[in-house]
Amino acid sequence: MFSPFDPFRWSLAHGRHLELGARGILMAIVNVTPDSFSDGGRFDSADAAVARAILCLEEGAEIIDIGGESTRPGAASVSAAEEQDRILPVIEALAGTTDAIISVDTYRAETARLAVAAGAHIVNDVHGLQREPDIAEVAAQSGAGLCIMHTGRDREKRPDVVEDQYLFLGRSLEIARAAGVPREAMVLDPGFGFAKDADENLELMARFGELYGFKLPILAGTSRKRFLGAVTGREAAEDRDAGTAATTALLRMAGAAVFRVHDVAINRDALAVADAMLSARRRVAAREAQGETPARQDTP
Repeated sequence: MFSPFDPFRWSLAHGRHLELGARGILMAIVNVTPDSFSDGGRFDSADAAVARAILCLEEGAEIIDIGGESTRPGAASVSAAEEQDRILPVIEALAGTTDAIISVDTYRAETARLAVAAGAHIVNDVHGLQREPDIAEVAAQSGAGLCIMHTGRDREKRPDVVEDQYLFLGRSLEIARAAGVPREAMVLDPGFGFAKDADENLELMARFGELYGFKLPILAGTSRKRFLGAVTGREAAEDRDAGTAATTALLRMAGAAVFRVHDVAINRDALAVADAMLSARRRVAAREAQGETPARQDTP
């Protein structure tokens, strides 16, 4: 039986790997774009993006996710050449000067190929391999880790949020397996915020455990999403980091393995608390398995 807390060795490109399960892992978002919904324009030069990535590493991120095209609703698309011009110098610089695990946020097969050749270890596809299915072959041939995300955009969704996850991601996994991507290279992302309203996102969190029928680790990407604004009343995306940290702690307790975030420091603290609670839970379970019961005191 699959448990999200059991060890899972995530196989990545260039002979690297990450151990998932025992503790939460932070993936820092670095958008080399002028128009991303939260931080567009702040890191749209290679030097600024590299500096931001290094700061994120210092704050506790283990993965740097580099994107060159905004995925916010209504964002203008960019050409493959422009996307590559934005991200490849950043990936090359980070690969040459740090030991970071680097992820490329793209749905384009050629961009993914060039990014892995430049030093990226993970391909993160927000279209779940269904925009350019050849991206799965790039991952298989390069040995890259593959993050496969669910989206509800540009398609008719099933009314039940979990049923729709299995419909969409089931097809994505068929594409990955047909291309030869091994199980140990794959992580799934339920795609919080991608054509999901606030109620759907909250229901997805509440039913998170149902996603482990896929028998794969899960990445959670709730950072600064609009549904957190609906819950907290925080209209500005940059004011939603406390709400993000709350979801990080909750979803870690539910078994999520990787957390894609903007603010590394606050989510690092949230993960530290959640992982400490999980350790305490395991200690209690171990004592109970040995027949020990907690000491109880009468209420005065």
